[in-house]
Amino acid sequence: MSQTPSERYAALVARGEIAFDAAQEALAERLSRLAIELENRRLAHKTSHLGWLFARRHHATPVRGLYIYGEVGRGKTMLVDMFFEAVSVRRKRRAHFADFMADVHERVHRTRQRIAAGALKGDDPIPPVAAEIADETRLLCLDEFHVDDITDAMILGRLFTRLFDRGLVLVTTSNTAPDDLYAGGLNRALFLPFVALLKERTAVVCLDARTDYRLGRLAGGEVYFTPADAAARAAMDRAWAAVTDARPGSPMELEVKGRKVAVPLAVRGAARFSFADLCRQPLGSSDYLKIARTFRTVFIDGVPMMGPADRNAARRFVLLIDALYDQRVKLVMSADAEPDALNTSGDAAVEFRRTASRLYEMRSQDYLAAPHGAQGPESVAPAEVSVL
Repeated sequence: MSQTPSERYAALVARGEIAFDAAQEALAERLSRLAIELENRRLAHKTSHLGWLFARRHHATPVRGLYIYGEVGRGKTMLVDMFFEAVSVRRKRRAHFADFMADVHERVHRTRQRIAAGALKGDDPIPPVAAEIADETRLLCLDEFHVDDITDAMILGRLFTRLFDRGLVLVTTSNTAPDDLYAGGLNRALFLPFVALLKERTAVVCLDARTDYRLGRLAGGEVYFTPADAAARAAMDRAWAAVTDARPGSPMELEVKGRKVAVPLAVRGAARFSFADLCRQPLGSSDYLKIARTFRTVFIDGVPMMGPADRNAARRFVLLIDALYDQRVKLVMSADAEPDALNTSGDAAVEFRRTASRLYEMRSQDYLAAPHGAQGPESVAPAEVSVL
């Protein structure tokens, strides 16, 4: 094993790269103990001539993972990244929860096609999908665990029952305690057995760090750059690198009511789009709400001044900002003008005043310090509006 999370955390503190926090240190120690336990299990299984006996013992005493929750930016992802890099498990996977579920849905769809074609026996795609994932993955680390989709809610219990039976160890981060997952969701009673299973197979840890260690990366600098020129692009790139710890990121897709919404770049709970990606495509409020619930930080490059010819794009922009604001998403953007000058299309400019006001508020320290998530009942399920 390379440095344990505890050793790595102590080194970062010693170099002054992060400030010491007792809650973070305690979690680093907890993750180090789990890494050592997984390493010992691996070595025992590898060196024993009685592999069948160790396999039986392993099945009887499964390794308990971790469910880590707490407010945004307290260091959950940073510490799990240290753990993932340190642990010597060959079949390990690190993914954002939304990416993982998109992969599960794709596997379910593919398996249903095989069943329909007669290439696979049975009528339930979940057992073969679970077996496939378990064959590939011994340790699964998920970031931003959240459940707001009834399809996901109904799949998770059946899927993870089989994954845990196959020995999978789960380490996940979330902004929500397990008992609050899918709160108010349709048929939530059917979801509760999964919550019980999650609490049985993972130790639940609240990371109550005293400060948002990422907030300073945004609050200490600008989050709105104008005009949208080369200098603004460079500033956006620097802010992106700060928020994502210079991780490269990759494209992904979000599923919304059977459709795919493309995300050009996503990593560590942040997503980056151009104005055209979001507002010149046939997207509606449900698409923007999905984006707002999935990502805690959204970057938008190149917001133009919008005149009469941009009526549809301007309307979509209003819906987008409403969704981001209601979910308290941190917004970093470059634009051709200050918010109150972005819409120049006569009467529509008057209606745009609320959006401009929100854009100014989203630059404030109070807004940046607010936790990610819906702020009231009115923001949970807005009426569907589509602008074609």
